[in-house]
Amino acid sequence: MRLQAINNVEAYVPPAICFDPTEAPGEIFGSNVFTKAEMQLRLPKSVYKSVVATIEKGAALDPAVADSVASAMKDWALSKGATHYAHVFYPMTGLTAEKHDSFLEPVSDGQTLAEFAGKTLIQGEPDASSFPSGGLRSTFEARGYTGWDVTSPAYILENPNGNTLCIPTVFVSMTGEALDFKTPLLRSQQAMGAQAERILKLFGHKDFDNIVSFCGPEQEYFLIDRHFFLARPDLVNAGRTLFGAKPPKGQEFDDHYFGSVPERVLGFMMDTERELFKLGIPAKTRHNEVAPGQFEIAPMFERANIAADHQQLLMTVFRTVAKKHGMECLFHEKPFAGVNGSGKHVNFSMGNAQFGSLLVPGDTPHENAQFLVFCAAVIRAVHKFGGLLRVSVASATNDHRLGANEAPPAIISIFLGDQLADVFEQIAKGAATSSKGKGTMMIGVDTLPHLPTDPGDRNRTSPFAFTGNRFEFRAPGSGQTINVPMIILNTIMADSLDYMATELENALESGVDFDSAVQTLLTDIITEHGAVVFNGDGYSENWQTEAAARGLPNLKTTLDAIPELVKPEAIAVFEKYGVFSERELHSRYEVRMEQYALTIGVEAKLALEIGSTVILPAAMRYQTELAQNVSALKAAGVDPDLTLLQMVSAPIKELTEALAALKGGLSHHADGATEEATHAKDVLLPAMDAVRAAADTLESVVADDLWPLPTYQEMLYIL
Repeated sequence: MRLQAINNVEAYVPPAICFDPTEAPGEIFGSNVFTKAEMQLRLPKSVYKSVVATIEKGAALDPAVADSVASAMKDWALSKGATHYAHVFYPMTGLTAEKHDSFLEPVSDGQTLAEFAGKTLIQGEPDASSFPSGGLRSTFEARGYTGWDVTSPAYILENPNGNTLCIPTVFVSMTGEALDFKTPLLRSQQAMGAQAERILKLFGHKDFDNIVSFCGPEQEYFLIDRHFFLARPDLVNAGRTLFGAKPPKGQEFDDHYFGSVPERVLGFMMDTERELFKLGIPAKTRHNEVAPGQFEIAPMFERANIAADHQQLLMTVFRTVAKKHGMECLFHEKPFAGVNGSGKHVNFSMGNAQFGSLLVPGDTPHENAQFLVFCAAVIRAVHKFGGLLRVSVASATNDHRLGANEAPPAIISIFLGDQLADVFEQIAKGAATSSKGKGTMMIGVDTLPHLPTDPGDRNRTSPFAFTGNRFEFRAPGSGQTINVPMIILNTIMADSLDYMATELENALESGVDFDSAVQTLLTDIITEHGAVVFNGDGYSENWQTEAAARGLPNLKTTLDAIPELVKPEAIAVFEKYGVFSERELHSRYEVRMEQYALTIGVEAKLALEIGSTVILPAAMRYQTELAQNVSALKAAGVDPDLTLLQMVSAPIKELTEALAALKGGLSHHADGATEEATHAKDVLLPAMDAVRAAADTLESVVADDLWPLPTYQEMLYIL
């Protein structure tokens, strides 16, 4: 199986990618999106204005416009070759779901007519019984509704056999409770915007568009040849390798990071980017990542709601296009043990088209009171609700990555950089009177220009770092939806901005002048919440001790983090801003526990199966071969060297015992999701580690022609 896979890789022929060479680079961008420009061409002026007011200003959607929009959308989709439409939603699996229906309906004369009414656009009804609900729905209660999200544009998903009109929607139960991630994201964004607008009005701003959160998610991923992927049952079923010895060469030379992109991979990247551009996804940056076989793509900033939809769509496009190129795209946070894992850095900011980002400090941030207020709100939010930020990135898969050398630790802290840290230190002492300025880098080569330097470095060990005009949340995993971190960030920012607006309003009502009120508020916040600011090395052992002394939580595993969802203070803040009800939070607690247990349970069953039916038989064949050679030597009167036989026999014994222990662990039956998840962490994970340790030892001693699974050095380097 393994050797055949290698031969198949060697025989790989790149696909013939056909596109019009006369096509201008920007010509196709958004060509498969029902954009505002497309709506303006096809809709009556009054209908267009109504829809744009909803999209840009957050105005309530007028149901009367639905028929006009549906008719125009249908005509546009048919002109693009669409035969079906699909309401696309995001259930609590973290994946994308869609229900397809044909435009064509039979009429009395045996012909068909393309129909798509406003009521069909606005609402769909997929079966809700088989999606995770965490107790919100009984298994026999099937009714669920999708509702059109007008703020996220419809698009055409192309297929060689016919195209589909895709309509982004929310997904709720018949009682209106959220069964998805989009509904709470929209709720949280609305709550954050309302509180941010209170702050801006206090600073004298009037007549501005609603404030929204923006997101730019950087996506890391691995590519391996598909023949290797199909020869690894663990990758096929679990997304990560449950076995694999460390290769002779890993990433220690630092030669892959930002290296020249392999030709085959570059072809894949160019193909994916073309598909992304057609869907209006603003892919910007591509490069090799740290580990061999690892890469990254970074898009431009978009409204959080659209960014989340685009992120889900991006992963779908990557998987589809990778197969065209004979590769598999892996989004697991740690598909290969011992090498760099993959994250999905969520770059967060807030603002609108008029203000831009409200997190731009300017050249003299100590004089920019508005920026300092919004920045202080972030500091307060992260300090007060660090546990919720931690749970937003908690999963069985991301547990393999958090705290490793390529990822921030589980302790949630903020990096401000030298300039802002200095400004807030001054504020804590009374008032900020200066800011560290930019410098100039003298390279010493006459032909090179002098380069300006930022007043502070970046910190890749910080989970929440300020990077010039935004905060970069580095802890989310590559396979996770960005909806959850953005829901948490929006909600906790709503809480902080609400608190700060109320404090300022009360101060003004009591006769305090505005500048003094701002100064007092900033001083109080940095004094009370400054413990969360840490500009040092987040990987160091000293930080673990210092963070504990500062009172910062260190929720090392997913099971440590998930209970944060249902703490009284979490329930209170989510209910206050209408993001989640207590029932919805408890449902998510149950779903997260269940998914954790199921993920590890599947991996444990795979480890048992592969260890018992693939690795152990291969090792025993080699053991038999060695034993036969020993017997032959003894029969010939030669005293054989038993070292190699012993080197194989010892780990075979260890593997057999470890597999028996793992099988015993899998026979456990729990009464609930929490108990099952605890058993998975405390029993199944250690048992799997023992199986892997013995199997990886065998990989290093069994004859190469007998080893059945593609190895790390093959999967990571043969591409």
